Amino acid sequence: MKNKPMKAMILAAGLGTRLRPLTLSRPKALIPVGNRPLIDWTIEYLQGHGIGRIIVNAHHYHVQIVRYLDRGRPFGTPMEVRVEPEILGTGGGIRNTADFWDDAPFVVINGDILTDINLSEAYRAHVESGALATLVLHHCAPFNQIQINASLRITDIADSTHPGRLAFTGIHILNPEILDHLPEGVFSSIVDCYRALIRKGAPLRAFISKGHYWCDVGTIQSYVLANREFVKAEPFLLGPHCWLHPQATLKGWAVVGKNAVLEERAKVKNSILWDHVKIKEGVKVTDSIVTSWREVESDLVGAVA
Repeated sequence: MKNKPMKAMILAAGLGTRLRPLTLSRPKALIPVGNRPLIDWTIEYLQGHGIGRIIVNAHHYHVQIVRYLDRGRPFGTPMEVRVEPEILGTGGGIRNTADFWDDAPFVVINGDILTDINLSEAYRAHVESGALATLVLHHCAPFNQIQINASLRITDIADSTHPGRLAFTGIHILNPEILDHLPEGVFSSIVDCYRALIRKGAPLRAFISKGHYWCDVGTIQSYVLANREFVKAEPFLLGPHCWLHPQATLKGWAVVGKNAVLEERAKVKNSILWDHVKIKEGVKVTDSIVTSWREVESDLVGAVA
């Protein structure tokens, strides 16, 4: 009998409020990072650690996500999108997928992070520990809210940062029994569930990751930073079929999407251009994000357009 495929959930139902205006016309999961939709990187990461089936929850512009994922056909991995007509939160969203899981531990990952954390090692540690849930933690000073003891048991999750604590990476490994502790059909937070379980003495454990890459693509600032990570070796990342006039200029760093056009004497510096953007003749774009389907006819400095 063949082994069952490992399963994972990508949390992608949020409104992307902190990323506005980038998310005013598309879901956060589909905004481009390094010229690929953010969710592509998450799927590739999960596949690299043996995940064979994926479910994604969606609310904001959910039709775009359903169409893009196309049941996983473009990725070679079966996928399901569980649409939430009303947002159910992290706890309610997980509970809403109860019928998707079998009796094996499963992975839940925030849909707005980029990372190379060793998920396979974390999964093995979870299975060996016998914990109900394992949270992957790291040191990230602005978010160090989770207290653990010497045996890696989670003893407290605070609302704010505290010295000597660790931060949650947005990656959980859960036994299906966790679903019994989540209310059905209502909004709830998985963190509130964890706090209740801690008070009851349930076994919640930490897996501590070090020396990895991790970026929360949740704000405009972090979105720009994530894109810059893709142009470290080469300062300019050019998408397929983009066209630069011989007298157009790229300076500093830039990510230029597919089918983008830079006309004569156009200048782009330290900026991100989405697919199909056209920078008109003589226009200068600096420290800006230019979104799709726009013809930029005036200079932009430090703008989102």
